[in-house]
Amino acid sequence: MRETGPGQRALRTPRAAGLAGVVFALLLAAAIVLVRLGIPEGADTVAPHGFTDSAQRRAVRTALALVPFAGIFFLWFIGVIRAHVGAGEDKFVATVFLGSGLVFTATLFGAAAAASAVLVVAHPAGASPPPATWDFGRHLAYTLLTEYAMRMAAVFVSSMSIIGHRLGVLPRWLTVLGLLTAVTLLFLSSNVPWAELVFPAWSLLLSVHILVAGRRDGPRPAVA
Repeated sequence: MRETGPGQRALRTPRAAGLAGVVFALLLAAAIVLVRLGIPEGADTVAPHGFTDSAQRRAVRTALALVPFAGIFFLWFIGVIRAHVGAGEDKFVATVFLGSGLVFTATLFGAAAAASAVLVVAHPAGASPPPATWDFGRHLAYTLLTEYAMRMAAVFVSSMSIIGHRLGVLPRWLTVLGLLTAVTLLFLSSNVPWAELVFPAWSLLLSVHILVAGRRDGPRPAVA
């Protein structure tokens, strides 16, 4: 079998990695936007005014339908990258990379489950849910998303940037952008509305880079 160095192997990450990352980024961005629109956050939305609006409920239902598929493509994205980094990965950083990705996925699913509770809570048809129930579900969903999931995303982004830098497979601008994304998610996601969208934006840029780099590298020759 033809041997390759760790950097070369990582550079030849299969097309599946880039495609999975693109799909994940688009699905996650769409889910975040729909949840933000369907379940508003802020002091002026303490009472669930308007949540009986069918458009809001459809937005939340659509977001909840997208989240599981976003998680699946994210796990696929992690798997194919780790498989093709192979022996070249730093075990410590790779463990942090994998662990943060798994915790992010689990916490994202938890946030989706909390958002779904706002929809299915028992209340008379055509009426708004009780304010206490609304507040609990809304705050739990946003806490899981912005306080925990996005901080795990920050760890994931920073570890991926470190791996890419050490192997020399990410350009300097993408490494720097990754670190800035991690700082944003770590310190601003819980205080600045919509800041969590920087994670799918970074994921999209990384995935496009993987696809472009793979195309430049050309098809892999057959190996014995």
